[in-house]
Amino acid sequence: MGVELPQSDASLLQAARQGDAAAYGRLYERHVAAARAMARQLVRRSEAEDVVTEAFTKILDLVGRGGGPESGFRTYLLTVVRRTVHDRSKLAGSQAREVEEYDPAVPFVDPALAGLERSLIARAYLSLPERWRAVLWHTQVEKCKPAAVAPLLGLSANGVAALAYRAREGLRRAYLQMHLGAAPPHDCRPVLGKMGAYVRGGLARREARAVERHVDACEECHGVILELTDVNRGLRVLVGPLIAGPMFGRYAAALARPEPGDGAKRLPPVLRRLWRTPRRQPVVLVAGVAVTVAAAASLWQGADGGPDGTPATATVAARPSEPVRAVRVPPQADPERVPPQEKPGEAPPRGGEPERVPPPRVQQTPEGTARLRATVDVLGALVRSHPGIVGLRLRNHGERPSEDLTAHVTLPPGVTLMPPARRGSPAVVGPADGWECRPSLGGARCTREPLAAGRATAVFLRVAVAQRAPRGTGPAARIDAGPLRVRARGGEGVRATGAPARFAADGKVTVKAVGNALLSCDEESPGCAQARHRDGDRRDNDLWPMVAVDQDDALTTLASSGARVSLPKGGRIVWAGLYWSAGGSSTGPIKFRPPGRRKYASIRPSHVAVRELPQGPVYHAFADVTGLAASARRTGVWWAADAPLEQGASRHAGWSLVLVVADPAQPYSQAVVLDAATVVGGSARRVRLPLGGLRPAGTPARAALVAWEGDADLKGDKVSLGTGALRPSGGDRDAANVFDGSSAGVAEMTFGVDVDTVSAELGADPGLTIATGKDAVLFGVAAISVRARS
Repeated sequence: MGVELPQSDASLLQAARQGDAAAYGRLYERHVAAARAMARQLVRRSEAEDVVTEAFTKILDLVGRGGGPESGFRTYLLTVVRRTVHDRSKLAGSQAREVEEYDPAVPFVDPALAGLERSLIARAYLSLPERWRAVLWHTQVEKCKPAAVAPLLGLSANGVAALAYRAREGLRRAYLQMHLGAAPPHDCRPVLGKMGAYVRGGLARREARAVERHVDACEECHGVILELTDVNRGLRVLVGPLIAGPMFGRYAAALARPEPGDGAKRLPPVLRRLWRTPRRQPVVLVAGVAVTVAAAASLWQGADGGPDGTPATATVAARPSEPVRAVRVPPQADPERVPPQEKPGEAPPRGGEPERVPPPRVQQTPEGTARLRATVDVLGALVRSHPGIVGLRLRNHGERPSEDLTAHVTLPPGVTLMPPARRGSPAVVGPADGWECRPSLGGARCTREPLAAGRATAVFLRVAVAQRAPRGTGPAARIDAGPLRVRARGGEGVRATGAPARFAADGKVTVKAVGNALLSCDEESPGCAQARHRDGDRRDNDLWPMVAVDQDDALTTLASSGARVSLPKGGRIVWAGLYWSAGGSSTGPIKFRPPGRRKYASIRPSHVAVRELPQGPVYHAFADVTGLAASARRTGVWWAADAPLEQGASRHAGWSLVLVVADPAQPYSQAVVLDAATVVGGSARRVRLPLGGLRPAGTPARAALVAWEGDADLKGDKVSLGTGALRPSGGDRDAANVFDGSSAGVAEMTFGVDVDTVSAELGADPGLTIATGKDAVLFGVAAISVRARS
């Protein structure tokens, strides 16, 4: 006896194109809960239903015109929901465009995630057939059971599992094709060609060992094979935010826990009425939902703010800077007839589909053993006469915990372990993760309890670099865990120039930075109000006699300003660094007040650098304020006041708070804060700062940058992480004028103070390049976070 399968989304869409209103109603019932879950992350709950109705209405009109999705309805719907939120914030008071221009075929990329669409996993995913993308989205990204996905694809549960298996294999092949198309080193090409068969267990023993030997010695290929082995995680970490935006984690949680009363409903009356409306006539629905069907705003227009008036981070469209090219996947058997097994011992799916391909074999580490992989790196750069950081990272790839760990770290000549800041505290930077370190001959000796299977750990050593330390030799490490011994060596040692690391951490971490100016134009002067709002042609501190601003509510301050910090839900501050700068060569304390405190604390600098700019000397000061910041409220305005400053034309004064934040929604990542204090301009128009110690996965890095004395109307300032000039997320958002007097945390002009965020994928030799045209700036800080390799 045969089993009648439900109509798939593809067949319902085809029926809807032929005028079947009931078919579109079925699509509504299937996907309205997901649309609500997405909308409620972006707008107030009272607005969410309007957004959902508008999104379904837009798709209905497109389907009626012969457009819209073919089979992947869910991802198409989520993109339309996000763009609808954007449109609702931009359409007020403007004339709408024709619906034919509205087609969300390209992912709607948030500026905070800019570059995500260029990651190899994302590009490989977007190159797949729509049906494969749909099954991967439902089963791997949204984590739905095959039985729940079966009606959407018109298959049995077993058929869904088989199709998902085939789609994962297609994704692996596409991913490898992307790597091969990027001209890898000659020695890597034959190994890359065998990696797909290797992860399936399809290589002969001799070939498998050859691949393993190459991967152990090649960091790039090691990263590739980890990505291939765990494509499911790559999909959730990269493709999830690409389609659903920065709120993907909260969307997925909301989808998994539907609220009472959120069950599927029949097609709303407003959509049933629209079905009877002629397709080619503009339809405006005003009562209650205010839906504009035959009109949409320009999809590539930037958003100034969110629907509640706050600065927008999830509602700005950005055209991908690189087109996604289709990767030709060799044709194979019918996807529904391929067994989905990936693990030994896993029962094959049942449901009548014949098995035509034997299940793949997966090579495993012998039971009962640990398998350690270690790396030792300089974070940023080791620069003579400056402190720095050397990091040791360790991961257990085996299936059993290791024995107790002992690490012997050999430091480069002229580099020594710095004593702890306080007696009794560990001689490490940041959370010690159970490590205890002490100086030893030529370096340090660190011990830790056993490392569990599948877990990673890191320890970061604060070191001092002698004035005459020789260049060249990098650090090395030997890790003993019972009979198991692992060695590692870093590639770079002491450098003549670069940016030493101030702080580093691994884990579910990200970086943030905010700031503000303490000098501005006199608000009584004609044109000042316009300049403060980033308008007009007098946005440089060279064109005004700069005077102190005093924006707080304290009678005891003479110059003060604030910046708003929002921490993620469940987030906490791991490290906080306060930086301030002004014209002049003498500095002193600054007053600092976190949200929730009534009184300022006086903060003295622990480090000051003085540099020469065309207008004279300027200072760059730093203090660690982690203890003060850790007890602050999760969200609020931070205030700084009364830093030493000089008023007058061509003067600047300001501050920045740089944070490393633990965020439960982040993947396992690496974060590092680099102190540059480097002049860019004049004879040094281009400066490259190496980003040593970062071993990223194929995903964009986030970089928070702090610079002083940038002029908004002097263009030519560019920043790159190795993939071309980057567009900052704030200010004028001009890739050719990054340092334009804009700072995260405030909306108005911050003369001579820049706190910007950029994002891009890092290369094999990561580096941050800053270039200027006519301007001269003091580049102060770079805080980088990036997802770590598995």
